[in-house]
Amino acid sequence: MAPKRPQAPQPPGNTGAPRRKSSGSPLDHVGNGVKFLGVSVLSGVLLAGLTLPAVGAIGLTAKDTAESFDNIPDDFKTPPLTQATQIFDAKGGLIAKVYERDRTVLTADQMSPLMRHAQVDIEDARFYEHGAVDLKGVLRAVGKNAESGTASQGASTLTQQYVKNVNVEKAGDDQAAVLEAQRKTLGRKIQELKVAIKLEEDLTKDQILTNYLNITFYGHQAYGVEAASQRYFSKSNKDLTVAEAATLAGIVQNPSSYDPVRYPDNTVKRRNVVIDKMLENKHITADQAKEAKAAPLGLKFKDPQNGCITAQAGMGFFCDYVRHVVKQDPAFGKSAEERKKLWDTGGLNIYTTLDPDKQAAAQNAVTKNVNVTDQVSAAATMMEPGTGKILAMAQTRPYGLDQNKNQTVVNLNVDASMGGGNGFQTGSTFKPILAAAALESGMSNTQAFPSQNKIEYPQMTTCSGTWKNTDKPKATVKNEQDSEVGPYELKEAMARSVNTYFVQMEQQVGLCSMKQMANKLGITQSAKGDQFQEVPSMVLGTLELSPLTMANVYATFAARGKYCTPVAINKITTVDGKELKVPQSQCSQAFSEQTADSLNAVLLNVTEKGTAAALGLDDGRKIAGKTGTTDEKRAAWFDGYTPSLATAVWLGGPAGGVKMKNINIGGKHFDEVFGATGPGPIWQMAMNQALKGTPLEPIQTTNIPDPQPATPPANATPPADPNTQPQPPAGNPPPPPGNGNPGGVIGGGFTLPPGLIGGGNGNGNGGKHGGGNG
Repeated sequence: MAPKRPQAPQPPGNTGAPRRKSSGSPLDHVGNGVKFLGVSVLSGVLLAGLTLPAVGAIGLTAKDTAESFDNIPDDFKTPPLTQATQIFDAKGGLIAKVYERDRTVLTADQMSPLMRHAQVDIEDARFYEHGAVDLKGVLRAVGKNAESGTASQGASTLTQQYVKNVNVEKAGDDQAAVLEAQRKTLGRKIQELKVAIKLEEDLTKDQILTNYLNITFYGHQAYGVEAASQRYFSKSNKDLTVAEAATLAGIVQNPSSYDPVRYPDNTVKRRNVVIDKMLENKHITADQAKEAKAAPLGLKFKDPQNGCITAQAGMGFFCDYVRHVVKQDPAFGKSAEERKKLWDTGGLNIYTTLDPDKQAAAQNAVTKNVNVTDQVSAAATMMEPGTGKILAMAQTRPYGLDQNKNQTVVNLNVDASMGGGNGFQTGSTFKPILAAAALESGMSNTQAFPSQNKIEYPQMTTCSGTWKNTDKPKATVKNEQDSEVGPYELKEAMARSVNTYFVQMEQQVGLCSMKQMANKLGITQSAKGDQFQEVPSMVLGTLELSPLTMANVYATFAARGKYCTPVAINKITTVDGKELKVPQSQCSQAFSEQTADSLNAVLLNVTEKGTAAALGLDDGRKIAGKTGTTDEKRAAWFDGYTPSLATAVWLGGPAGGVKMKNINIGGKHFDEVFGATGPGPIWQMAMNQALKGTPLEPIQTTNIPDPQPATPPANATPPADPNTQPQPPAGNPPPPPGNGNPGGVIGGGFTLPPGLIGGGNGNGNGGKHGGGNG
């Protein structure tokens, strides 16, 4: 019988054995037989008549027939079967198996001979003796159906069943097309017979059987004999016993009624019918048959495991990112349709850049420091400087669809177009981008600015004109601490994260230069996809970006100005060993190594004497980076690096609406969260684990002398003595001895004036800011 698509379960008791005779007169029996005989003989006559001048009932002429026979699509000879795709980490470990249909295509010699015999014996015992149509089988079915009073037996050959399955496979998930492929009409039957005849001419019987065993549905999302073997017995098809091969062969007739999981008694009875057929056709001995029928069903069933939701160790989000890469990168097809077809067809082995050890380090850090039930979440991305390789991608909340378990499929590490959210304001972690633009333009690495505690936003040049502060009263910017009063030089201003210093630098460099530097570092739009405006608040981190974007910015700093586009895939091979072209990282020198060395010195000072002074690593290796905290503490960041590893960590409400003040995170209370006290320890834990045992590497810097103590202007509040600074609020790490200001207290945060980003035309204030929401 032809294999069927999944359907509503049948009641137990349907064993597949011939039904007992129905009641009724002999004339009724004759009537039923005549009905089936009429259809069967008509099919035979039409088949025989395909070479005649015309078949008027369906409008086929001899010319039509000849042409169609010569033009049978190759899909029937070598069907494009959907298969499972496997995604591996950089060390060859399986991340996940994804598929539209779970199938592994085998060659004939990879299949169990027992399986091949069993399927032929129960479905079409004379398969190797007849052509595309078995006339003896037709007559036998007519007799059996006349005897039983039903049309319970058909006469389709295995080749005809195969043709029908190809049509169903080509229909995919289009239910209307599936129903059309299964419609039992005379015209469709004729078309299937025509194709079957041509296939019998073009392919050997063994080839047709191999194709059939690869395409057939065995229930529970298992397509083909290998997937079925793994599903029900957790073993390869070539290792099946007689009883197991007979069990699988018996399922095909009706995967619902002969479901081994739901109806094991039905399955055993059907299995034994198959065993009898194998004995009858002398493919097993009497002793083998006896042993097989006495064997228990012996299921070792494995539930279908499909998709990124099955990934372990928090790798589901990276798995989903890989899926988006394949569906969007032109390397995998010129059109979206081509790329989707490649993914849906499957059969790929995708070897990725994900380092399982670093992934474990990142995942451990984001889950140990932030509870899945907390109001806020954390996300971390690790990248290899100078290559663009994504090494880890982790977040607190697990990948999944169950909101009751705080699961999500939104990848907070990436842009919306790649399966992520709308990004998060980056706070002061954006300031080094302006510093890179300034140094690259020739500004001295000891440049000083007055850096008053509070200033009005000055007029600035843009790429297309001038930005003017037209607010009434004029918009202002203030430093985080009242004690922060300049003048300051770059090194100290970055360590303290002095807002007014960078606004004054921004005025001198120009908004256009800062935007152009951001573009060189891969920032061309927001995570949501909006183009960003040239407005002064940009330097304070109002643009909403993803951790992946920021990790790559800091990886560029670590690589001495070499920017590389992110890549997630090292290699892809198909099941037949063919290697596909994969997207390569495109690298360019965003700024000079001289600029990079100065910037490294500035950011190294942040971790030694500035806002990140509490975040040193256990082995004492040099690190560089920058803290960032947004308006009202809605998001906090720490982005840092060594020469071989860059990591960006974000902490905040997934939707951006959580003010991290007077809040419990990871079982600890915070009066308020700063970049050094919230994401900072997550970064520190992740990097300690990821770099443990690796060589210590120096960060290439240029010598920048420490600035002389600032002389405050008359009537200004003098800066506080670092040794008499108040202790940080609850939840902050204690200041390290001899390092001056405690991490997270002397800067990194800011309060935005109204009307500083969004919708500006180059002459006004640019609209309202977004408050850091994701």
